[in-house]
Amino acid sequence: MFSSPNPKENGNSDEVSVTLTDEVGRSLTCNVEYSMNVEGQDYVLLLPVDSPVEIFTWDGDDSDEAAILVEDETEIDKIFDTARVVLQEQNLSLQRTAVTLTVVGELPEFPDEDLVPDTESEDESDFEELLWLTSFYHEEQEYAIYTPLDPFFILARMSDDGKPELLSPEEYQKLEPLLPMLEDQFFDELE
Repeated sequence: MFSSPNPKENGNSDEVSVTLTDEVGRSLTCNVEYSMNVEGQDYVLLLPVDSPVEIFTWDGDDSDEAAILVEDETEIDKIFDTARVVLQEQNLSLQRTAVTLTVVGELPEFPDEDLVPDTESEDESDFEELLWLTSFYHEEQEYAIYTPLDPFFILARMSDDGKPELLSPEEYQKLEPLLPMLEDQFFDELE
């Protein structure tokens, strides 16, 4: 049921890269970490080549409020140029890619106090650790840019012509129970 297209022997691997394209034509280059066949359909677990980033904001002026992930495309369009300029100051180039925003460049190293759990989750074991990159204001609203410390996996279907395709919500829901097992296999191979 599971196979890996890139055997990892003695810590070396031949990376297989593919380009994932979304419905509006944005692309994202990823390495294929695993492939599997479920009911005759091939699927791949992808890892972006460039570093994914997430932008958060807050409602109101209270700094104790939970951060809100900016997901609305219209809001991202409004703040993108400002975020790009702020990241350029750190020699990072913000990219508008499929699935997630990414940055090209070497991420800075920050001490542990800059690690922030994703506060949208109520169960502490579900927290995503994030590394703060920078903050900025746009039209008097504060935003912060973080990169996830855990690998940012994308599950995709392989088309008949060998190109990865985003899953429908129904397809993702069907395969979602397999993700923890695939991630565990990935981390086991890294050790």
